[in-house]
Amino acid sequence: MEKKNNNPSKISSISQFHSLFKLSKPLHPMITLIDNTSLVIDASLTNNAFLLDFYKISYKYSTNGKMGYGQGYYDFNEGGLMFTSPNQLIFTDNEEGAEYFGYTLFFHPDFIRNYPLGKNIKKYGFFSYDTSEALHLSDSEKTIITGLLKSIDNELHNAIDEMSQDVIVSYIDVLLNYSNRFYKRQFITRKTISSDLLLKVEETLDNYLNNAETLKRGLPTVDFLASQINVSSHYLSDMLRNLTGQNAQQHIHSKLIEKSKDFLITTNLSVAEIAYQLGFEYPQSFSKLFKKKTSLTPLEFKNALN
Repeated sequence: MEKKNNNPSKISSISQFHSLFKLSKPLHPMITLIDNTSLVIDASLTNNAFLLDFYKISYKYSTNGKMGYGQGYYDFNEGGLMFTSPNQLIFTDNEEGAEYFGYTLFFHPDFIRNYPLGKNIKKYGFFSYDTSEALHLSDSEKTIITGLLKSIDNELHNAIDEMSQDVIVSYIDVLLNYSNRFYKRQFITRKTISSDLLLKVEETLDNYLNNAETLKRGLPTVDFLASQINVSSHYLSDMLRNLTGQNAQQHIHSKLIEKSKDFLITTNLSVAEIAYQLGFEYPQSFSKLFKKKTSLTPLEFKNALN
C-alpha cells in the first residue's frame, strides 16, 4: 500500500503526540502509557510517517490490523512486543475494522538520562531490530510484561512524589531485562531458523571471500551481510552471539583470518598481497588483526609451519 505522505512528521513531545492522536492530556510530560484500544487513527493520519523524539515499547495484538515500523508492516495476529528508539520511522495502516489490544509505552530520553538506564539502554540491540524480528511472547511472558506495564500505569495514576520517577524507571529497567531474557529464549526456541540463517551467513561470506570481484569493493561489512540474509544488523549480531559466542563483526574477522591462513599455507603470496586480496586497504590493518586473533604475525604463522 502506498503511503500518503513520504515526508515524516516530527513529534517532539508526549503532549504533542497526545494532541495529534486526540488522546486526553498526559499524566506526565515525559512518559505515557496508552491502552491501545483508545488509540484511534484519524483518516487524515493513516499511512503518514512519523519520527518520534522518544522511546516506544509496544505490546499489541489484533485480529485484522497492521502497524508499520521502518520500511515494512508487522502483523499482530499472535501478538508481539516491538521496540523503537528515538528518530526511527514509524507509520500506521489502520485498516477499517481493525482493533488493537495491549499497551504502548512512550518515554523521552530525558526521563532516564540521570539514571544508569540512560546509558545502559543503548546495549539493548532490539531497539534497532526490524519489523519481522518482533519478540513473540509465551503466555507466561505476556503475564510478566503486561504486569510490569500495569504497574507503570498505576504509578502514573498515583499522586506524583519524589520517588515516582525512581520507581517508574526501575520498572522500565526490569521490563527491558525481561525482554532481553525472552529474546535469548526466542533465539534458542527458534534454533532451527537461526541455524538456517547461520548457514546463509557462512555461504554469503564464503562466496564474498572467494570472489575477486566482490573483494575489490573492500572488506565485507555487517550491514552488507545482514542485507544479504534479510535481517537487521543488530539482530544478526545478537543471533550470532547466541549461536557462536561472537557478534557479526567478530564472525567476519574470524572468517577473514581462516581465509588468510589458507593463503599463507597454500600460496607464495606476500603478506601485503594477501591483505589486498582479502580487501584490506592497508596491509598493516591485516597484520594487526591477524596478530590480535592468533597472537602471531602472518609471517610468524607461516614460518611456524615450515
